[in-house]
Amino acid sequence: MKKRELRLAQRIIQTERPAFIMGIINCTPDSFYPMSRGSQDLAFKCIDEGADILDLGGESTRPGADYIDEKEEIERIIPVIKEIRKRSDIPISVDTRKKNVMKAAFDEGADILNDISALEDDPDLAAFASEKKIPVILMHKRGSSSDMQKNTSYEDIFLEVDSYLRNRVQFALDAGIQTDKIIVDPGIGFGKNLQGNVELIKKCGSLCGGEYPVLMALSRKSCIGQITGREVQDRLYGTLAADLFSLLYGAVMVRVHDVGPCADTFNVMAALGLESGILCNDKSKQEF
Repeated sequence: MKKRELRLAQRIIQTERPAFIMGIINCTPDSFYPMSRGSQDLAFKCIDEGADILDLGGESTRPGADYIDEKEEIERIIPVIKEIRKRSDIPISVDTRKKNVMKAAFDEGADILNDISALEDDPDLAAFASEKKIPVILMHKRGSSSDMQKNTSYEDIFLEVDSYLRNRVQFALDAGIQTDKIIVDPGIGFGKNLQGNVELIKKCGSLCGGEYPVLMALSRKSCIGQITGREVQDRLYGTLAADLFSLLYGAVMVRVHDVGPCADTFNVMAALGLESGILCNDKSKQEF
């Protein structure tokens, strides 16, 4: 199987698995899955279990959560980045909507911007990412975290999400962000109902015509609970099944709480010769 590559500002990372595994580190007191709340200890656990990337967030984006100011966000994540960098050069993604938070994190060694607002919320963030050659993850959502589940109706959810992401990709390109530094995320659970989430999973590889790598963040989300009837602490198996199928439908990066089980699943996929995108509608194979 051909190695996947992701170009960071100063280096290239690779994986022999069918997709990159991004381990979630929520530096918050209110994330929806308590076991994801942690600091450097959780980060090193994810590294030991085989994470390719760590994704640190200092502001909860769960449904109903309120946004916080950038000072508090910086105070939550920067000490963790510093501790990680004392022992590891693993790529670090920062889940933020704010330029000053990303700048502080980048200065301490962070590598990737994961912006749920797709560069909409801070007018200075795109230029900063372009200047520093930072890869950006552009996600679709509706409204803010506090009200996003109040409107989950679409005429055609795939076309609407796809159109939005195409527009945000063009915005990123116009800001000078390089084509090979753009990743798209349909935003499962962000202003979507179960039917919409399922459709987006099945068509994820066709987003933006398959021209950009797709990140899927499905781990233990409410849609997994709706399908399985399980509470958040019991959604591991459902998550693994959803992640596996998202890869078969074209995703090339997954954001997960449970790195070890996900790594085992993907390692078996690799050994069996299963690659990303083999069920994709347009048979596209996104490459970093």
